[in-house]
Amino acid sequence: MLLKRLIVCLDVRNGRVTKGVRFKGNVDVGDPVEMAKAYCENGVDELVFYDITASAENRPCDLAMVARAAQALSIPFTVGGGIRGVDDMRAALLAGADKVSLNSLAVLHPEILTEGAKAFGRQCVVLGMDAKRVEVSETIPSGYEVVVRGGRQPMGRDAVKWAKEAVERGAGEICLNAIDTDGVREGYELNLTQLVSETVDVPVIASGGAGTPQHLIDVLTTGKADAALVASMVHTMGYTCAGIKAALREANIPVR
Repeated sequence: MLLKRLIVCLDVRNGRVTKGVRFKGNVDVGDPVEMAKAYCENGVDELVFYDITASAENRPCDLAMVARAAQALSIPFTVGGGIRGVDDMRAALLAGADKVSLNSLAVLHPEILTEGAKAFGRQCVVLGMDAKRVEVSETIPSGYEVVVRGGRQPMGRDAVKWAKEAVERGAGEICLNAIDTDGVREGYELNLTQLVSETVDVPVIASGGAGTPQHLIDVLTTGKADAALVASMVHTMGYTCAGIKAALREANIPVR
């Protein structure tokens, strides 16, 4: 049986970790590398750094921060934001990242998934997908639409269909973020997570909505996710990675 993973996400803006609700109202919560070190020491399995303003500011991700993280950490980590092509992917990986997350770029230029998988192996290519609940339609039969640019731009594409296509193109993992539950702390979007998990044959990371250990238990069982991503729970709510993993073990969920 594959072990489930606990992943902490650090959204980075201007060199600092920031957290908001549904991508709004962000507040400063600390230094990304120092926070990452603490989570690593407390038992987290993986980390994700998202440079949330790099794309909007038309600049690459903060490679100096990536290099600092690589020197400080002993666990895998993914970087996203400001990836504009294969050269940026290469730069992030050479700086020390284990994987690169592609979101808006992959939607607008899906060939980047194939190019990245060919250049570095699909295990390095993560599809970051933001999805929002909408009315079921012929265009969006699942009832979940792909959105980009921090949830501000709907793309008229079905999220489940896009997940399947992205894997066929080369994505080796999907980080699935539900806009409707992001930062709300009332639980993950279980239906969407289950739909995507049952559609693709690569690991699915559930993101958006964690507020208690029970929420992780639900998404790793009912939602059939391979990993659960948390942020607010450990940044500001007093939970620890070790405590969350202990709760998962008590629920008979196999974790690292």
